[in-house]
Amino acid sequence: MKVAILSGTVYGTAEDVARHAVTVLKAAGFDAWHDPRAQLSQVLDFAPQALLVVTATTGMGELPDSFVPLYSTIREQVPAWQGLPGGVIALGDASYGDTFCGAGELVRELYAELGVREVQEMLRLDASETVTPETDAEPWLDSFATALRG
Repeated sequence: MKVAILSGTVYGTAEDVARHAVTVLKAAGFDAWHDPRAQLSQVLDFAPQALLVVTATTGMGELPDSFVPLYSTIREQVPAWQGLPGGVIALGDASYGDTFCGAGELVRELYAELGVREVQEMLRLDASETVTPETDAEPWLDSFATALRG
């Protein structure tokens, strides 16, 4: 199964988690692809059979600037992703209260608009609690791989 991993980062951590997700999913037998500067045409050329978005949260629960162009293009062009399985890993800081992992919630809303079905609850990685987000994401990624197979 071909899994496209899209990422939006502020300081590079979400991109690191996305790169690690490629390694974990490839080890699990998936054809995983990630380009931190991906354009929609590249994603569509890859022809994903599943989506994973790894995004940091910035400001008051917003998407990182690095991800806004791709997110907006996807939203405007509405690719035919109805029924595609997907997952979201959101990075944030719980001290921001209601906006904690807000960018992940925006991706979940986009999934709902596109008909992408989340196969697993969004993973929320709290910067105030973790210093190894890549490692902390591994159990979730293992479960995500299992859900994709099911």
